[in-house]
Amino acid sequence: MAWRFGHLWRGLCTNWVGTAGVVLTTSSFLIFLLVEALRLVGVVSNAYIGLITYMALPALFVLGLLLIPLGWWWYRRQTGKTSRQLLSDRFDSGFVKARPVGSKLIITIALLSLVNVLFLGIGGARMLHFMSQPRFCGTACHSVMGPEWAAYQHSPHARVRCVDCHVGEGLDSEFDAKLNGVWQMISVTFDLYERPIPTPVHNLRPARETCERCHWPEAFYGSRIKRIVHYELDRESTPKYTTLALKIGSGKGEQRGEIHWHVAAKNQVRYLPANEKRTEMVWVEARQPDGTFKRYRNRKLDPAAVGAMPAGQDPVRILDCVDCHNRATHIFADPEDAVDQHLVAGKIARSLPFAKRQALAALTGNFAPADALSGIGQDFTGFYRRHYPRQFAQFAADIDRALDALGKIYKDNIHPRMNVDWNVYANHLGHRRSPGCRRCHAPHMQDADGKPVPNHCTLCHSILAFDSKEPFQHLMPADPKNPECQLGAYLQAEFLGQQGSSCQGK
Repeated sequence: MAWRFGHLWRGLCTNWVGTAGVVLTTSSFLIFLLVEALRLVGVVSNAYIGLITYMALPALFVLGLLLIPLGWWWYRRQTGKTSRQLLSDRFDSGFVKARPVGSKLIITIALLSLVNVLFLGIGGARMLHFMSQPRFCGTACHSVMGPEWAAYQHSPHARVRCVDCHVGEGLDSEFDAKLNGVWQMISVTFDLYERPIPTPVHNLRPARETCERCHWPEAFYGSRIKRIVHYELDRESTPKYTTLALKIGSGKGEQRGEIHWHVAAKNQVRYLPANEKRTEMVWVEARQPDGTFKRYRNRKLDPAAVGAMPAGQDPVRILDCVDCHNRATHIFADPEDAVDQHLVAGKIARSLPFAKRQALAALTGNFAPADALSGIGQDFTGFYRRHYPRQFAQFAADIDRALDALGKIYKDNIHPRMNVDWNVYANHLGHRRSPGCRRCHAPHMQDADGKPVPNHCTLCHSILAFDSKEPFQHLMPADPKNPECQLGAYLQAEFLGQQGSSCQGK
């Protein structure tokens, strides 16, 4: 059998074109088998090797197959002989002699064709599988996707594949994604991409086809307690608590004041954004029980001043998950929030004097990108060397642990090559550091009668503590001597569904 294939290779190497085809086809096939074997035993796992294995090698294999008949055609033109004459010249008579089941040449070519089909089929399937893995999305174009990959790995969706949200199901989605991928490769090759990557992504699949495969409105009910801890900039890094009972329901019956009412199947909210970032609305309208829509206009905005949306984009958008959860996966932290979270986790010790203040100062220092990590370390460590020389040895372990945390915060959130700095990407979930909910739920969004969209604080959450000393401050007995007694009593009554105030004795 080996002799038969070797005889075939020699016969097909008619000129340099045919020889190049044989070499490309054979070598790409053998290298593919070798790399696959190494991948199976765990020796190779790099995404760039995957690009070569599943994209470059099959492409070279196909190119080689095309060069072989091209070389034969050229050989015919050079010699002026027929194919029958050339077969007799290039191969032994026994190899091309007709037999009941076909000549040895035909049988060999048929076997190789079967191998080719299997190779391209398996290679194509492996290529599609490889390209659907998060590691490919995040590392194949590392210079571009580095920020998103860093954020993805510690996100709430770190175990969800990128393609599950960015591509969706179906052949049409796969085809569109591959076309988009070709453009992305061109953009990377010729440096045509923007820095940072602009958001929102306008060509995402509808949330009902992606998000709602796992999170569907009927599954949202009741309330969910969320506790947020912020630390003061004082010596003790004193904690302050904000505790919210989020009303996450989808609005059963007439309960319209629940967060996921907006995406319930029987409801619909649509809006006209005033800009590509969707940070301001020209108007928003909600479907009423009778099927009509009630519109609220932005009284602060002159409609004539609103610029046109890019060509091909429908400016009117039906609100869905990503209009609020716009950073559901690729979450970049505010520096203060990041420090607070690491203080909560104990990665930055409150036993260090002024831990919050100094960590935040070091993170936001004006350092050159190449020197940022060393600058953060020198800034943070230098403070304790200067002001606490006697206790420095005692603080050393906590300082080292804090520096590890600060280095991770910086590397996760700051990416100079892509111009990603603090708070480049607004997070619309809430309304602390971006307009968020206030884009629609604001006094200036009014209907024809001048009535605003409901915008009171307890519409979507009960407030159990707000920058308070205790996590459930407003559920504790009200103190008539406290200036905020009335507010606390109101918030307690709202959460418990009670009437009246416990501050009458004030």
